[in-house]
This record gives sequence, structure tokens and C-alpha cells, in this order.
Amino acid sequence: MTISAAQESACDHIVANAESLSQWTSLIFNFGETAWREYQSAAWYVDVLRRYGFTVEQGSAGMPTAFYAEWNNGNGPAIGMYAEYDAVPGNCQAAVPYRAPRDGLGYSAGGHTDPHSGLGMAGLGALLATQAAMKKHNIAGTLRFTGEPAEKVRGSKPVHAARGYYDGLAAMLSFHPFYMLPMCNTVRWDTHCGAACSMIYRFICDEPEAWLQSSNNAPIPQSHSAVRAPGANDALMMMYMSSKALRDSMLPHSGGWSVSESIISAGQATADNLPAQLTELQYMIRTPTIGMSQQLAAALDRNAQAAADMTGCRWEKHWVSKSRHGLANHAIASTVWESMQAIGAPQWGRQAIQIAQQIQENLNLPPMAEPFLEACEKLIDPQQAEAQLRRDLPAWQLNSTSDDYTDMTWHAPTARFYIARPALRSPEGYQYPSWVMNALGGIPQTIDPMVQTAAKVLAISALRLLQDKTAREQAMGEFVQRTGGGVGGDQWLAPLCDYEPPINFSWPEYTKTSRGYDWCIPSALCS
Repeated sequence: MTISAAQESACDHIVANAESLSQWTSLIFNFGETAWREYQSAAWYVDVLRRYGFTVEQGSAGMPTAFYAEWNNGNGPAIGMYAEYDAVPGNCQAAVPYRAPRDGLGYSAGGHTDPHSGLGMAGLGALLATQAAMKKHNIAGTLRFTGEPAEKVRGSKPVHAARGYYDGLAAMLSFHPFYMLPMCNTVRWDTHCGAACSMIYRFICDEPEAWLQSSNNAPIPQSHSAVRAPGANDALMMMYMSSKALRDSMLPHSGGWSVSESIISAGQATADNLPAQLTELQYMIRTPTIGMSQQLAAALDRNAQAAADMTGCRWEKHWVSKSRHGLANHAIASTVWESMQAIGAPQWGRQAIQIAQQIQENLNLPPMAEPFLEACEKLIDPQQAEAQLRRDLPAWQLNSTSDDYTDMTWHAPTARFYIARPALRSPEGYQYPSWVMNALGGIPQTIDPMVQTAAKVLAISALRLLQDKTAREQAMGEFVQRTGGGVGGDQWLAPLCDYEPPINFSWPEYTKTSRGYDWCIPSALCS
């Protein structure tokens, strides 16, 4: 692929602004805000985008920490990119080569694991570089950029998709830091991520005295001697254990399927003799097909009903996410692969190597002369990666693992590609603790090569699609063919989102009190 003058300008823009991108990546990393509570991160993006001339809708689709930004340079195709910025509870890590939480916080607070801090900054760096090149070279078209909160619970993209925010795009470009081999410095080909759904089961014990009739004729209905319901804690535990048995018996331990659970809130008993009034249990189901996730959800519903009946509770189900599996598009994947070949894989310099060696020394490991995984600094052909990925999958399984970019694929030709984040070689039989990857994702010398490389791939892919009508038409033609006519076609899957954004649950968040900056589970409940 020959780099055009506009693409060269975009790459130069990224290099010239490398220091700013590095500082901004560190800023979002240190915010460490988790799903649906990314207030500072979203506000920061909105402010920057407005300063660069983008029209920004803050709180898009009813999600306070989402946004939709657009910039127009005349009549031309629209290209989409996006940022994610949610962190994960229980992964608070400072950007240092040893285990330590960020200042003023404990390990249970939020931290970036993938890291979305770098993912979002690569998208922003590419967006601003593409904008600069379009201005300089008078390239017509529109740039769209969405802020996507709560990716870790597959939160915003199904909602944005259902509200039409991805409609009308000529192409969507989706980057993610690599998280498994062989999906490293490559583009997804056929096997895209699968379907998923997430829901919260709430158990409410609001009439514990009505569970059984009192046998002692107590004059006070809630007297200490009255028989009363076991309550919401017991309901949660019964649901948890019965569904664990369901998971173990129904799901194989391969192929990227999973059912995982998280206790959102628990307890709330008001006295030693009163049962807990309310508990909440969240499930995330990841499967190759929508039908499989629906079957599992129905089984969980039956378990919830049984648990409620046994404990004197009623139950509610609230959706967090319902997302579709991904749709392949070889034409746009090929376009992005050509861009990756032009840019090359990220490379880590002397300072990054020294930091990696410090980590190994701090873990009482002999420092390696070449501490980073060899695969991190090499490209892998998409079809070779596809062949390796399929080795462990049955022929019928068309999708594997999980990510909510899949909802974008049903509204525009979408390329999903991965650039290596820094990952260390392991001595034989050794597994690095999780803080190591988290720290490497925050230390500028180790994460910046990924951000820079991904931004360049995004920018030159966007400019190629803006300038090359044939590339656009090939991608759209394949999209129309695979969907049986495009959006609304007879093979098109409509959005599954039929719920309001789940923003009002007791998601963990930061708060400021007289004790200082803290981490809490809020008391406000979803109505």
C-alpha cells in the first residue's frame, strides 16, 4: 500500500502530538472510573472534542457518561470511530513497576485492565489526525465519534445501536488492545465475537410476616416470636448456588462460552431478628448464538422464581445488556490490514525494556534481555490468525469470545482489529500476577507504542475510506450482501435492546466525603 499525502500528514500529526496523547492517556488511566460512572472521563472527552470544533451531544441515548460527536467537512462519506474509558472494580493499580494502588485508594477501587484508557486515546488521536488531514488536503466527509461507557458490561453500544447512532456510516473502525493470541497485530476475519446478555435479578422481601401464618396468636404481627420469611439474602444464595450448578452442567469449558455472576448489593437487614429486605445478583451470559443466551436466560428465570418462592420474596429482572453476535466483512478487514502492514507492529524501546526488567526483578525473577512477548512486535496475517483461532472451535460455532462492538457490525461495514499492548514473556510454568498487565497499561513508556501505532492505523484507514470510493463500495457491497439488503434486509438482525439504559443501579463509584476521596456502593436504587 502506498501512503497518500493525506495519510502521511495524519501520521505526522500523531507523532507531533505524541506528548499530549501520552499525558491524556495517563489522565484517563488515573481517573479509573467504572461502568456507568465515568463522569470525569466523559466530561474530559466532551471538552476536548468541542475545543477541536466537533458538535457534541452529551449524555447521548439517555446515558449520562456517553456522548456523540460529529464534524463535517462538506459532502462526503461518514466514517465512525469511538472511545471507551471504563475501568474495572478491584483492579486499582498505579503506573509503577510494582504492586501499589493509585494514591489515596485501595486495591478494590477501579483500574484499567484492557486498558480502555489507551483504547480511547488511540481513537481520539486518530480522529484529530484525520480531521487535520481532511482540512489540509480538502477532503470532503464527516467524522463521527462516540463515547462508549460500560463496555465491560456490554453497556452502551446496544443502546446507541437501537437509537440509530451508527446508521448512515460508510464504515466503522473498531480497535482493541490485544488480549489473547493469535489476535495480536491483526484483523478479525470470519470468527467475530459472539452474542451476550446481562441482567440483574432483584429479590425483595417486603412482607416477611406473610410467608407463614403465625401459630402463637401474637398480638403484634412482627413480634420477635413470629414465624417470618428467610428473606432476600437466602433468596440470593439459593439463586447463586442453583445457577452455579446450572452453569457447570450446561456449559463446556471451551469455545468462549461463559456465565458469570456478581453480587451487586446484599443485606439491608434492619435488626437482628428481621430478614434482609433486598439483594441483587447480576449475570453475564456470553454465547456463540443469540438462541443459546436466550435458553440460559430462561433457565435463570426459573431459578429466580424457585428461590423467591422458598424465601418469601418476590423477584424482578432488569436488563443490563442484550447484544448481537458480530458480522464479518472481508473487504473492510482487508483495507485495515493493508494499513497495518504500512504502519507495522509497535516496538518497545530501551526505557520500556528497563521498566519490564524492573517488574521482573520486583517479582524475584531474573530480568530477561528481551522481556516482551515476541508476538507483540510482529504482524500476523488475518487469515492465518483465523486458522489458529478455529483450531479449538467446532465447525458449527461461528462466533467466539465477547465484546459489544458486534452491535456496530449490523449498521455499517465494520473492521475489528487488535494492536499489541505490552505483555511480558513468562519463565517456564510461571504466571504473572494481574497487576503486571494493569501497570504496563498505565506506564507511558510501555503503553504509548500501542496508542501511537493504533492511532496511525485508524487514521490512515479512515482516510483511505474517505478517499477511495472503490474500497468503500466493496465494503458496503459485502455488507448489503451479508445482510440481505443492508439495514432492514431479510438477513439483518435488528437491535435486541428493548430496555432503558441501566444507569440507576448500585454500580460502584467514587465519592468525596469528609474522609476524603473514597470508593463506595451508592444507596440509590433503580426504580
